[in-house]
Amino acid sequence: MSEPVVVGQLGAVYGIKGWLKVNSFTDQPEGIFDYRPWLMKDGSGGWREIQVTGWKRHGKGLICKLIDIDQREEAQLLTGTDIAVNAASFVALPNDEFYWRDLIGCQVKNIKGYDFGQVFQLMETGSNDVLVVKANANDAFGQRERLIPFVDDQVIKSVNIAERIIEIDWDPDF
Repeated sequence: MSEPVVVGQLGAVYGIKGWLKVNSFTDQPEGIFDYRPWLMKDGSGGWREIQVTGWKRHGKGLICKLIDIDQREEAQLLTGTDIAVNAASFVALPNDEFYWRDLIGCQVKNIKGYDFGQVFQLMETGSNDVLVVKANANDAFGQRERLIPFVDDQVIKSVNIAERIIEIDWDPDF
């Protein structure tokens, strides 16, 4: 089984009956409740299944109720816990689309062959996503990381998930 994928995090306790706020990392925040089962780290560092018995919108956020969590004090112990799902739960995408998790660890090279390093994370900025690339230790320009806009055709020339390479039209910082 592959390593579970984190899709959200439990936030602060809501009320006295064990409800928790949910910070969703999915495109549509409510989409986190479409994934079953949820997985959470257990005391030994492994993953255990947890069942959601109810959820609802609350203001601009989401709250949920988990099985066997009926008191505020029990819920407080779960604050900050990552919510993960099995990677097999994700819908298969067309060849020209990919999940962010597929881009993490890819080498980033420009069309002239300059190696920028590896994708460390991605950020959502509103106008476009941004690759956060950790530079190689021997970066000729002394950069530690670079922020590269993920703009198809203009900056991103190709993404080869099989070879783990993203080709960009971007010059190194001088």
